[in-house]
Amino acid sequence: MDSCKNITFSLHRKYLPKLAKYPSKYIYEPWEAPLAVQKAAGCVIGTDYPRRIVKHEEVLPRNLKRMNAAYAKDKKKRNADDDDDDEDGNKPAPKKKK
Repeated sequence: MDSCKNITFSLHRKYLPKLAKYPSKYIYEPWEAPLAVQKAAGCVIGTDYPRRIVKHEEVLPRNLKRMNAAYAKDKKKRNADDDDDDEDGNKPAPKKKK
C-alpha cells in the first residue's frame, strides 16, 4: 500500500509542481496546511494556488437531500404510471397528437 501512496504522491508532485514541496500529509488538501507550512513550501493557498472551490462537508448533506427527493419523485411517478396499466399489465395506447 505504501508503494501506491508513493507513486500517487510523486504523480501529484510531477503534475502539480506548485505543491511539490508540500508534506505528503497535505498533498490532497493543501488548504489544511498551516500558513507556516505553506510559506515553507513556497505556495500559499489563495495567492500562489487557488482556494478550494467546494466544501464537501457542507454541500454533501444538501445534495443527498436533493437526490433523495429526486428519487422519491421518480418512484412516485413510476408508480403512478404503473397504475395506468390495465389488469393484464398492458399500457394504454398513446394518445394521438392533433
